[in-house]
Amino acid sequence: MSSASQSRPWDVHRLPPAEDRSFLVTGGNAGIGYFVAEQLAATGAVVVLGSRDPAKADAAIASIRSRAPGARLQHLQLDLADLSSLKTAVDRLDTNHLDAVVHNAGVALDDPPRRETKDGHELMFGTNHLGHFALTHWLAPLLSAAPAGRIVTVGSFAARSERLDPDDLQSTRDYRPKRTYGRSKLAQMCFGFELDRRLRVAGSTVLSMVAHPGGALDSLTPSRPPVHVTTPGERLRNLPAGLVLQGKNAGAWPVVRAVLDPNAQGGQLWGPRVFGLRGTPRREPVPSHMTDPTIAARLWTISGELTGTDPHFGCHVR
Repeated sequence: MSSASQSRPWDVHRLPPAEDRSFLVTGGNAGIGYFVAEQLAATGAVVVLGSRDPAKADAAIASIRSRAPGARLQHLQLDLADLSSLKTAVDRLDTNHLDAVVHNAGVALDDPPRRETKDGHELMFGTNHLGHFALTHWLAPLLSAAPAGRIVTVGSFAARSERLDPDDLQSTRDYRPKRTYGRSKLAQMCFGFELDRRLRVAGSTVLSMVAHPGGALDSLTPSRPPVHVTTPGERLRNLPAGLVLQGKNAGAWPVVRAVLDPNAQGGQLWGPRVFGLRGTPRREPVPSHMTDPTIAARLWTISGELTGTDPHFGCHVR
């Protein structure tokens, strides 16, 4: 990349070209993940949409190609709630390296009852955190084979007000859906920061960073039929919310910058500029509870045990 492109102010509408790179976006068929995939596809990169549902992935691919003719898109069938399927899924990736993975897919439940994954883990913690923890393990060789691989974990503004309870990570004693969701996103963010710390200790070229979309609402999101449709009435009713919140297309901006910005570094947190809720992407200070070394170590050890992965895998990513 030229020095001019590195010094130019970041423009969400003029992304740097990435024709020689390949990216995997989990949950790339809908929501924030769809717009991350759409924006990355416009750079010329190969973008792989990780999705459980082939039909939804095909619809997303068709929508992106209608806006970016010639986009290089692929689908990877991926179920983060089924840990035993992840190695097989990664083995199906048709590439010898991966320049970045965006850990975006997630489950958010609003009401009881408490639900579990196929592996018996609480559904939100198991999918949002454990699934991505294990996926990183299996993707490590492909990320290491890239000149400068990146792992971008998509967190949530909701994680700021939560705290992890290492003795009840799966909310078996006290299940409250919204709190459990916020804690699952906090676990993801803690993992992203701790992973980068371990990568730096190991002297790895792979970077791990965290981004969040701020306050991103469906009702403020432009239509992408059949993936997402916002009616004129919905947009009109929610215009006042647009003063402090934004659509999911803009919510994707911090994630895309973390993937593409040549000046981004491991361990950073990216979010929207205005109060962390809306606007163009910028670096944010990392809240101390997301990098607490004692909590991070406990979370890492427990996650390794629950997923059956090597607890030292972060040190093996070169």
